[in-house]
Amino acid sequence: MATSVYPGTFDPITFGHVDIVTRAAVVFDRVAVGVYAKPKKCLLFNTDERVSLAQEALKGLTNVDVIPFEGLVVEFAREIGAGTIVRGLRSGSDFEYEFEMAFMNKRLAPDVDLVCFMTNLQYQFVSSSLLKEVAGLGGDLSGLVPPGIVDAVYHKLGVLDQRA
Repeated sequence: MATSVYPGTFDPITFGHVDIVTRAAVVFDRVAVGVYAKPKKCLLFNTDERVSLAQEALKGLTNVDVIPFEGLVVEFAREIGAGTIVRGLRSGSDFEYEFEMAFMNKRLAPDVDLVCFMTNLQYQFVSSSLLKEVAGLGGDLSGLVPPGIVDAVYHKLGVLDQRA
């Protein structure tokens, strides 16, 4: 059974993330969405909230699990029996970052491979960081994140729902 891990902070999960997971779920028997519990960045949602939001966004995918993790991605991959790390690429800068990370991960875990999916054009500009900034300034997030996540972001930021 081919298992992959799609790691990230998912703060919050976006339609771009959902697209990558959905496509990976066609290629792999099992996809573990690894929600990184302790990133070195300021988070809007805590780990439990990010896991819950991701589970809600991905609930229709029967071969996808959402699992929090700490430490090295390659160690997490080994723990759950994943031989592949899945990543999404939006731009050249994503490629450069993933290229370097792939070599480090290969050095740490030669038995774990990397598969990259190109982001669909409609989500190429979407990032969780940018979405939080737009929402904080009162911008409309509908169509960029699943509906329940729109509400959660506005609520967390104390912003009125902009879809009205």
